[in-house]
This record gives sequence, C-alpha cells and structure tokens, in this order.
Amino acid sequence: MLFPQLARFTDLGLLLLRIMVGFVFVTSGWSHISKSEERSKSIGLSKGLTIVVGAIELLGGLGVAFGVLTQLAAIGLIVIMLGAIQKKIFVWHIGFWGEKASGWHYDLIFAIMSLLILFTAGGQYVLMR
Repeated sequence: MLFPQLARFTDLGLLLLRIMVGFVFVTSGWSHISKSEERSKSIGLSKGLTIVVGAIELLGGLGVAFGVLTQLAAIGLIVIMLGAIQKKIFVWHIGFWGEKASGWHYDLIFAIMSLLILFTAGGQYVLMR
C-alpha cells in the first residue's frame, strides 16, 4: 500500500459513498413516484411497477444514506440496477457507453458501489447495525 496512513479514513470514505449513492437513488425514486405516468412511459413499465421501482429506490437510498438496514437496502438497489442493465442491453439494445442514450456503464457503476456497501455493511458510521 502506497499510503497506508489513509486507511484510517476508510469509514469516512464509505460514509461519503453512501451519502452520494443515497442521494442519487432518493432523487430518482422520488421522480418515479411523483411523475409515475411520465416515467412509466419513458422506461417502458406499467405505472404500478414504476411506483414500486421508485419506492425501492427511495427507501433503499434512504437506508443506504442513513445506515439503516444498510445491507438490505444495498441489495434492493443492486436488483434495481441489474434490472436497468438488463433492459438497456436486451430490450433497448444500448451499448456499454450508449450511442443515442446513456449506456449501461452508469448503472453498472451504481451496482458495484452498492455491492461495496453490501460487503462492508456501510462502514462504522451507520445508525443501525
């Protein structure tokens, strides 16, 4: 390790990661819930399923950000991201980087960040262990 003294900031780094991931999912989930008709058309899901996806994003984002049921929240977010990746690859035929729309690299990054949160249980700075 080149800078071993930085290892003491691991939990702070995980907290910042959780806050960022949580913010992205909370805002996305709120958009799915508050604009469910519009969002359902743009993502090709029924209005009801769009609301369910939005609720998972919203609750998962809050759980990850605040450290409440962190691992369960991270699993929910991973499932959402895998669904988004599946839709982009097999239904919309969008490449990794995308041509006319955002590729699935973004979704993969958030799935991997959520996987890190899952594996570490979010670090030490959580509200509920």
